[in-house]
Amino acid sequence: MGSTNSSSLAVCQEQGIETWALPPCNKYLCPVLPMCILIPVTAVCLVLLVLGVGGNVLTVIVTSCSQELRNTTSLYLGSLAISDLLMLLLGLPMDLYRLWRFQPWVLGTVLCCVWHWSSEACAYCSILHLTALTGERYLAICFPLRAKVLVTQQRVKALLVVLWAVALLSAAPYLFLTGVKQAGNFSSEDDLSRECGPTLYAQQTGLLDTMLWVTTSYFILPFFCLYILHGLIARELLCVGKARLGVASYRNHQQTVRMLVILVLAFLICWLPFHVGRIMYINPKNYRMMLFSQYFNVFALQLFYLSATINPILYNLVSKKYRAALYKLLVTKKRPERASTITRETAGYLEITG
Repeated sequence: MGSTNSSSLAVCQEQGIETWALPPCNKYLCPVLPMCILIPVTAVCLVLLVLGVGGNVLTVIVTSCSQELRNTTSLYLGSLAISDLLMLLLGLPMDLYRLWRFQPWVLGTVLCCVWHWSSEACAYCSILHLTALTGERYLAICFPLRAKVLVTQQRVKALLVVLWAVALLSAAPYLFLTGVKQAGNFSSEDDLSRECGPTLYAQQTGLLDTMLWVTTSYFILPFFCLYILHGLIARELLCVGKARLGVASYRNHQQTVRMLVILVLAFLICWLPFHVGRIMYINPKNYRMMLFSQYFNVFALQLFYLSATINPILYNLVSKKYRAALYKLLVTKKRPERASTITRETAGYLEITG
């Protein structure tokens, strides 16, 4: 996500502030962290990448192919899985590349801008999906008759298109606020000092700070909205109970709400350090604080990508319907094929012996 200030270490060293030993930069390697930290961080990120890609791909397949999950909730979860998948595929490899070689940036200005834009857009999209899904559950529980008319699969599909459009447009300024620049006090002729990050224009005009606060508001405002909606849902379930909704409907609502609460808590735990680190990054008190934010943001980066990895695991742990659909997709489809093979072999044997 580009929240780590890779040039801060060089600045701190220029100011005489003690830093951990970094390997010397060359044309193949220029790490932003000591190897004793960088190697474990890379190992964790690679595990998150493999688990996250596999889990989210399975989620997309299950929600789109399972007959038992043909509902509006599955549309949200499938679209959320696509957002998490894109976040992992487009963001995590680039962040790892930048941790190992933050200078020089050799991938071009276009890829630098698209990387920042796509990462921000997917982050916005994820929180918008959780908020919209919680709003739909609020309507279904508190206003069930109205929800049957308003919440249809066609309207949810249209809403998902709108959510993606809003997320992509909200992050669009990053296409113009980021680029390849000369880091530190190096001359423009020094190719080894090229770095992908905020442009000087964005920093001098304050537009970068504005966009970072917009990103933070994308976290704070939806979180308060989620808190209020879950409070109203909990009150409705406690006051109405099984008598009005029926046992089956009540249990379904309970299971969905339980899954949403766990998803939101995981979202809070994984995203809060990321936004705290960004605030420290744009408001450094001194160079020591800048250096601390450097390492804190690396920790927050891992939690951020954990949020895109953990959702399919939570679906398995919380949702019985999801587990059943996944089991049916992965296991039970093989049994009819095996049975039909045995039947064909038996028929052929009987035909020969007969």
